[in-house]
Order: sequence, then structure tokens, then C-alpha cells
Amino acid sequence: MRRYFALLARPVTYSRWLHLLIPLAVVSVWLFISPSRPWMPVFFAVPVGLLPAMRLAEGVQAQLLLTPEQRGRPDAAISVGPSTTWAARWRTVVWLEVRLLLSTVVSFATVWLPATTVDLVRGSFGTVPSDNWLARGVGPGWWCAPLTLLPILLLLGVVVLCGELVTAAACRLLGPSPAERMTALEERTETLLERNRIARELHDSIGHALTVAVVQAGAARTAGDSDFTARALAAIEETGRDALDDLERVLRVLRESDTPASGRPTLAEADRLLESARGSGAKIDAEVSGSLELLPGPVSREGYRILQESLTNVLRHAGAVPVRVRISIAEGSLELEVTNPLVGSPRGQGGGSGLRGIRERAALLGGKAKTGRYEGEWMVHASLPLKHIR
Repeated sequence: MRRYFALLARPVTYSRWLHLLIPLAVVSVWLFISPSRPWMPVFFAVPVGLLPAMRLAEGVQAQLLLTPEQRGRPDAAISVGPSTTWAARWRTVVWLEVRLLLSTVVSFATVWLPATTVDLVRGSFGTVPSDNWLARGVGPGWWCAPLTLLPILLLLGVVVLCGELVTAAACRLLGPSPAERMTALEERTETLLERNRIARELHDSIGHALTVAVVQAGAARTAGDSDFTARALAAIEETGRDALDDLERVLRVLRESDTPASGRPTLAEADRLLESARGSGAKIDAEVSGSLELLPGPVSREGYRILQESLTNVLRHAGAVPVRVRISIAEGSLELEVTNPLVGSPRGQGGGSGLRGIRERAALLGGKAKTGRYEGEWMVHASLPLKHIR
């Protein structure tokens, strides 16, 4: 009994009641037009439910009135979006039929039970109950008074029960499919992994730069040697530039944090990266074998980032040099290789968090990446498996 009254005290109970009464307006219009065929809305629900936009409209309404506490959450039990598959369309049809059934029950109770209460009140004052309501056949008298609350309690019970049923049905029929749940889980996992990587990069690059700057500045202040001070300032400048480059890369990732994984760039857009590198003066020799458009989403997205970081490292450390890019799909894996002549300090090209990020991206997909000197050149080679990736 306590749980029953607790349910009655929740605002969502009454928003669910409203949700169940909304179809009554549609049915009432139809009954006015064709009172001899009240069953026609059941058949109309089939073609209407097959419309992709109907799932979006029902999802918005159900999330707002049935589960308002989950509104806007990425893990909401009721999804908001149009039907993308025939399975989703048929689930929408079933949902409309279930909603019509429960709405009929609640609408009947909402009209007939309060009217029966009024009838019983009139009967307690000696008026004969009407034959139009559920108290027909009950004679007038004092015994009508104790029965007056019974229809109202029954109405509230029906509202609570049907509200729970329609919410459960909405979560089942309007909720994301297993494939959609897997996609959402994949996107959340990628986001968490990316944020962890960002935290590591900030700690390693920015923390290192600040430490070097503080130590060099303190040493220059106490040394009293102009040559030492000049060298310290040069070291601080170089370290600061490297830190700014790392920070800009991190900020680019953060700017994309609200973009779903499916909306991020893929290897199908590799030409954009290559043209950008050519515009910076690099001489790009690119060879692509296989259809990049058919790559699984995670592989294509991570491959794009690996290629982007590889070209960025070439431009940063080697400048306008010839660059060889090879992208191929063979034997169940994506092979990506970027090579360029060694220019300047190998330590500069081989260190840093960018190359570590390349290896981490490959490892997350079960692949591997190698970076380093090879036959007088600097090479980045990544191998990303396609098997078991969806």
C-alpha cells in the first residue's frame, strides 16, 4: 500500500497518464467521422508505423512523458531517431498497437469510473443511479456512500499499472536495438579512451615543458652568465614551441568531443590530408590499393588519425621533403606506411607523444605500429586487423 501511494506521489505517473490519453483525441476524431467502424485506427497504425519519421515522433513524445528523467542522456532507454531498418519500423508498428490498446483501457477508466463515482454520490442522496454508467442496477440508499471512493481508487490503480506497462513497452520497442547499443557503446569507449590519451599527453608534454622552463629560468637567474642565459632562453623557446604544438593537437581533439564517432573523418577522406601536405611543400607519392569506403568505421577513423599524425610529424621535423604513402587492404588487414628521408635529429623524429599515440591507436584495435629509422629513412608502419571489427 505504501508503494502504491508513493507511485501516486510521483509527477511522472501523471505525465504517463497524459501520454496514454493523447491517442484518445485521434480516436475521437475518427469516431466522429466514421462511428460505425471504430476498429479502423488499429489498421491505420500499420502504414503509419512504417514511416521512418513516426519512430522519431513517438520516441520524442515517449521520452518526454514516460521517462523525463532520462531526457537528453546518451544512454536513455528510449531512443530518439527515425527508423533506419525494417526491423525498427515493425517494432514501431507493434508499439503503436500496444499504445492504442493501453490507451483504450485508460480512456475508458478515465471517463467511466469518475462518472460512476458521481452516480454513487447521487445515489447516496436518494437519486436512482443512471443506466449509462457502471452503477446501473444499484438502488439508491446510504450504502452508495461507502462505495463512492472505490471507482477513484480503481482509476488510479489502472493509471499506475498502465503507466508502468506502457513505459516498459516503450523501452522495449522504441529503445535502441542490440546493434545500436553496440554502436553507442563503441562510441563511448572510443571517447573514454581518447580522453585518457589526452590526459597522458597533457601530463607528458605540457608537464615536461613547464618543468624544463622552470628549471632553465631558475638556473639562468642564478648563473649570472649571459651566454648561459641565452642558451637557457633558447631551450625554453624550443620546449615552449613543442608544447604549443602538442596543446593544439589536444585542443583539436577536444573540439571534436561532441561529434559522434560515425561523424568523424575516415580514410575515405585521405585525399584531403595528402593535398594539405602538398600545399605545405611536401612532395607526396601516394599509392592506394583497395576500396577505402568499405573499411569498418573504427579502422577507417583510426587509420585517418594515424595518417594525419604521420604527415604532421614529417612536416614538423623534416619539412618539405619527398614523402611516400602506401595504403593497402590485403589479407584481412589495413596496411598503412609513411616514409620520408631522415632530416635533422633522429631523436626529434622518434620521440614525442604523437608517435606513442599512433602505437596506442593501433593497439586498441588489436593491431600494431612501428616507428623509427629503416634503411636511411624514417618510417611509420601500421597494421590494423579487419577481422571481428564491425
